[in-house]
Amino acid sequence: MVNLEWYRTFKAIYHTGTLTGAAEALFISQPGVSLHLSSLENYVGYKLFERTGRKIVPTERGKILYNAIAESLTFLEEAENNFQRSTEKHTPTISIGMCFETFQITLEQYISTLPFNVIIRFGDYHEMLDNLDKGILDLIITPHKGSSNNIEHQAFSSETIVVVAGNELDDKSFQKLVKQKKYAEAEQWLKQEKWYGTTGDMEHLFRFWQLNFGHTPDFRPNYIVPNLNSIIRCLCSGKGMAVIPDFLCNKEIEEGLVKLVWKGHKRLKNTLYFANRKNTTYTNEIALLKSLFRKVMQ
Repeated sequence: MVNLEWYRTFKAIYHTGTLTGAAEALFISQPGVSLHLSSLENYVGYKLFERTGRKIVPTERGKILYNAIAESLTFLEEAENNFQRSTEKHTPTISIGMCFETFQITLEQYISTLPFNVIIRFGDYHEMLDNLDKGILDLIITPHKGSSNNIEHQAFSSETIVVVAGNELDDKSFQKLVKQKKYAEAEQWLKQEKWYGTTGDMEHLFRFWQLNFGHTPDFRPNYIVPNLNSIIRCLCSGKGMAVIPDFLCNKEIEEGLVKLVWKGHKRLKNTLYFANRKNTTYTNEIALLKSLFRKVMQ
């Protein structure tokens, strides 16, 4: 009989486009994701994904399987959440959606102090907004606002996307070019350095480059690591550059472990929102969570 976790893993890979992204979304190891996928492919008798560059894309049979199981899986996940809530009347369970890096730098340190149960989910922001509207999630931290009338958004912080580097970088030539507004030459200088990126998600790099140089970057990062916090740790112990949100590395910049190179001649800023349903039975729990995020990020 098919293990239902195989289908859950298949759905996560389908949505994230990478094994690493699926592992982060499900909070399991990448080898576990690979095992689930290979087991499911062996069971159905055909390949469900093909590798294309750094991403994997579903085959036609994979698309057919997804369309066949997606709705049923959603119903099962909703039933799972509703069951937990109905059987744990004295200890509510709050489901929270956010990106992996935000969890690590904010809520992770407070998990053990919370007076209620918590389920953390990672994934695509638009999917999280949909799951919030459906009642699968209770609170999400997002830079994007949805359009549902059932959801309220509350701005609580902001992030500036910046260029950072290892503290050994000699950027005097670059800073001179920027001061002279020779941005084309500054771009060429940047492209000569070693760059870090993350698996399957280059949104920050692409948006920053488009805003400041008028086009998407025409180079690939030299080092692809699992997430943005991995990049910061790598920069603390070596050379290289990256484009990341400032709030993730403010501490390292202040301590001189990472160098802030450039904020761009045009600033790329994102407003961060709390999003929750207007009608919720977890008002007190959500208020406590919001206070913890404000404490860390303001």
